[in-house]
Amino acid sequence: MDGLRVTPGPGAPRGLTVPAGDLVERFSRSSGPGGQHVNTADSRVQLSIDLGTTTALDEVQREQALRTLAPRLSGTVLTVSVEENRSQRRNRATARQRLGELLRDAVAPPVARRATRPTRGSQRRRVRHERRRAEIKRNRRRPDHD
Repeated sequence: MDGLRVTPGPGAPRGLTVPAGDLVERFSRSSGPGGQHVNTADSRVQLSIDLGTTTALDEVQREQALRTLAPRLSGTVLTVSVEENRSQRRNRATARQRLGELLRDAVAPPVARRATRPTRGSQRRRVRHERRRAEIKRNRRRPDHD
């Protein structure tokens, strides 16, 4: 198995190279239809990388990736599972592509939100909606005994 080459992006201007020793590939049988082939071929691919120990990331990239990918991690291990194709080779290529995209996007610095003011039209619509809602609730009240 070769290492993984990640294309350049905002957090990694020269790209990343993940050594083959940092990647763990596991194969298993896919679910779903496929006839007799599905019962004999291990075409599902699970590709994992431990972000806490990989040599592909520097400390700034590691912290950013761990923070960004926290919901997807098991400890510090990121796993991508692919079973779209009947071919193990295609699934391996897809898993490597997805893992590369995830890493490239994860090391990118967060984009700060540019603060904007609500438009005059949106403010008018909000006030109009609030008044309409207040009128509906006012009409639900019990009538006065005058």
